[in-house]
Amino acid sequence: MSQAPAPSERPLFEFIALMALMISLVALSIDAMLPALPEIGADLGVNDPNHNQLVISALFVGLATGQLFYGPISDSVGRKPGIYFGLALFIVGCLMCIFAGDLATMLVGRFLQGLGVAAPRTVAVALIRDQYEGRAMARIMSFIMAVFILVPALAPAMGQALLLVAGWRMIFVCFALLAVIAVTWFALRQPETLPPQRRRRLSLARIGLAVVETCTNRAAFGYIVAAGLIFGAFVGYLVSAQQIFQVQYGLGVLFPVAFAVLSLGIGCASVVNARLVMRFGMRFLSGWALVVLTVLSAGFFAYAAWAGGHPPLTALMLYGLVSFFCMGMLFGNFNALAMEPLGHIAGVGAAVIGCLTTFLSLTLGTAIGLAYDGTVLPLVGGFALLGLAALAVMRWANGGGR
Repeated sequence: MSQAPAPSERPLFEFIALMALMISLVALSIDAMLPALPEIGADLGVNDPNHNQLVISALFVGLATGQLFYGPISDSVGRKPGIYFGLALFIVGCLMCIFAGDLATMLVGRFLQGLGVAAPRTVAVALIRDQYEGRAMARIMSFIMAVFILVPALAPAMGQALLLVAGWRMIFVCFALLAVIAVTWFALRQPETLPPQRRRRLSLARIGLAVVETCTNRAAFGYIVAAGLIFGAFVGYLVSAQQIFQVQYGLGVLFPVAFAVLSLGIGCASVVNARLVMRFGMRFLSGWALVVLTVLSAGFFAYAAWAGGHPPLTALMLYGLVSFFCMGMLFGNFNALAMEPLGHIAGVGAAVIGCLTTFLSLTLGTAIGLAYDGTVLPLVGGFALLGLAALAVMRWANGGGR
């Protein structure tokens, strides 16, 4: 394990909490919006309920675009300046959404939010890679995910509460305040992890070579695609969760409770993975989690089809808990496996991984969300098919064998 000297001067738990807060701005910007989508659509004149999902998708577009730039910039000027700029841009996007009077303005603001929050999402991974590698990095990422998962578990409840007492625009006010807290904490307590002697001159030629290296490295590219496939299924869940729970199952204001329960499945898996990964390794745990996810989803799809696309809520929740537990085992491991051969170009590597993973998952997840037809079949079928594809890609990334 290699560490930069400065970060060891403050407690590990503080480092994990700070990284989790910054990375969790992505999840918060998505999940807190879910209960408010019908109200936003009604206020902004959206006619098709499926088009309310664009409020979520627009942020993902900005997130995917921004990740490609912040990594190379952080390799050149250091990790901290890019995060400062990104969080400032995020706050500007929040202000646009607060004062939006039509869907177009809202989508531009959401794009800017995604473009801004891409900075902590990308640079934080490079910052962690500056200090940890291999299984140690996977362990740190799992601890961060365990803290991070509290945000998607609680965010819909926060959004629902604000919606009831102050309206949907107040949600964006809270986003801006949290960004101010994050950037202040980061500025005061987080040392720079990339010293000047390790920085690389910013040049298009170097960036191009690094991108080519990332995309032609079998292990790195394979796990990028596998992560994109699995996260695509998860994005499909995110964009259609409000319609499934609030409309199809009629949960109303109890939707955040169901969402939180399923989110805790990912959090529990992150804790378990942090304990097991140093002993069994990332590939072993990821392989088994992916097999269970795929087989379970295929079986539940058959059951859901037999039930007319509307299985009992209890059965859906049990399926979701096990599936999300498997996903929690995959998220941190796939990211660490993709980054493992890219330590010498961590910034660009993290950028390419984040960009390609997000664009792939956005495309697949949006397709799943727009296919929503009042049943859970598009979602569960998407989990099964994308899990099967990820298994094939993972096998290829490992050299064709186990």
